[in-house]
Amino acid sequence: MGDFNLALVIVAIVVCILVFIFNVYLLINYQHPDDANQAYFPKFVVVFGLSIAAISILMLPADVANRQACQHAIYNGACNLTLPMKQLWLAIYIVDAILVFFVIPFAMFYYEGDQDKTIAKRLKSAMCWVLVTAIVCALLLGILYGLAGKADFTVRHLSSTTTSFPNSFDFNNGQQCIGNGARQCSAYSANASSETTWTMRATFPEYVVALATIVGSVLFTIFGGVGIACLPLGLIFSFIRRPKAVITRSQYIKEATELGKKAKELKKATDALHQEERSGSKGRKWRKNVKAVEKEVLLLEDDVKALEEMYPQGEKAETAWAMTVLGYLAKLILGVLGLIVSVAWVAHIVIYLLIDPPLSSFLNEVFIKLDDIWGLLGTAAFAFFCFYLLLAVIAGAMMIGLRLVFVTIHPMKWGATLMNSFLFNVGLILLCSISVIQFCTTAFAYYAQATAAQEIFGHNLQSLRGIKYLYKYNVFQIGFIVLAGLTFVYYAAFGWRRKKPSGRFQLSS
Repeated sequence: MGDFNLALVIVAIVVCILVFIFNVYLLINYQHPDDANQAYFPKFVVVFGLSIAAISILMLPADVANRQACQHAIYNGACNLTLPMKQLWLAIYIVDAILVFFVIPFAMFYYEGDQDKTIAKRLKSAMCWVLVTAIVCALLLGILYGLAGKADFTVRHLSSTTTSFPNSFDFNNGQQCIGNGARQCSAYSANASSETTWTMRATFPEYVVALATIVGSVLFTIFGGVGIACLPLGLIFSFIRRPKAVITRSQYIKEATELGKKAKELKKATDALHQEERSGSKGRKWRKNVKAVEKEVLLLEDDVKALEEMYPQGEKAETAWAMTVLGYLAKLILGVLGLIVSVAWVAHIVIYLLIDPPLSSFLNEVFIKLDDIWGLLGTAAFAFFCFYLLLAVIAGAMMIGLRLVFVTIHPMKWGATLMNSFLFNVGLILLCSISVIQFCTTAFAYYAQATAAQEIFGHNLQSLRGIKYLYKYNVFQIGFIVLAGLTFVYYAAFGWRRKKPSGRFQLSS
């Protein structure tokens, strides 16, 4: 067991280093050229935040492995666990909450501040916003913790009579207990009046994690429910709508001319918005128009990319077309594989979480059998299913952002992602990662039994006053399934259609 514990520590250290290196690689390749050699603080926040999110997801498989090292112990306290997982969970999620509610907003306010102002004024403005946020959050947390920061556990008082210690034991289906009285242990025959509620105050760190989980669960239910369907179906229908052949030069010139007109309209609208900003009239209408222009620019970029795919140019035009065809084939394959994973997730939620008692432990049994084949195979599959939910959240946020005016979109594009989009998506990932862990802990309770995560996100979280009813009646799981079903119907009805070119763009008056 000592070798296994040493291996667990080594794997944990190596994985943390690899996660950090991979996030630096993502930042370097996704960042916009305008942010090169500047905005170092937001970049540090992005790398640190992504690392915390990835490590928090990987901590659940580590928690399972940490507990499996003591699977032969008679009871939990009989084994000295390698990693202090409960303390690590609380620490990682306190850092998560600080990043989401304080550090990332500060970095975004500073980055999006008026470039004409001095650095000191931008820092002061960002600090004021964050200070107001901190005061409001502290008041809300203090009031809620004082009024409702208690956990109510339903317990039953059990008692039975004593009997002389027998010389021999003879237990069977008819005689299950010591003694010759009732053929059922006295403790099990307790009446309903023996049931009572045991109340204890939750620790403040656990309560902070619980509230952050609720906020994240709302976002996770909306974005994750939409994304679990649109992530694979978007890839599949992208293949269905793919360009079937290279267009002619005359068609290219016609389409390029239309896109040029659209670009001029957006440039005119952007100049008008800049003029309004300089005049100080930045009201609700101005913000609405800014979001509308951002969406139109994003759609224009997609149209330009699609036109370049349909009419490749240069000496390597044939190679470019071949890579385009291979790219769409890859989307089809990934979409089909993703659809299998999404269907498995939805089926598992229905079979294991919504039906009481569960029809089957389903994916729990799959992970256990994979562990029997090879020690880390089930753990790796477990981590993959958790990461897939995070990808679904990002896909859902992008889909909703493109279709709802009041939702700001922050696309992630290779070599063209600004730091404010990076920070927004990192904050969304961090906030939803808490809910993903809680969701996976509940969904895979059989596989992740007796872990520190189950203690925090299972028993304690689901017993807190006010919060427990959301989990008792499966509000988040039902919302997740309903949104996934509606998204599937939407794609089945409209996903195969080609996007019609938008008309003339005008600012809202």
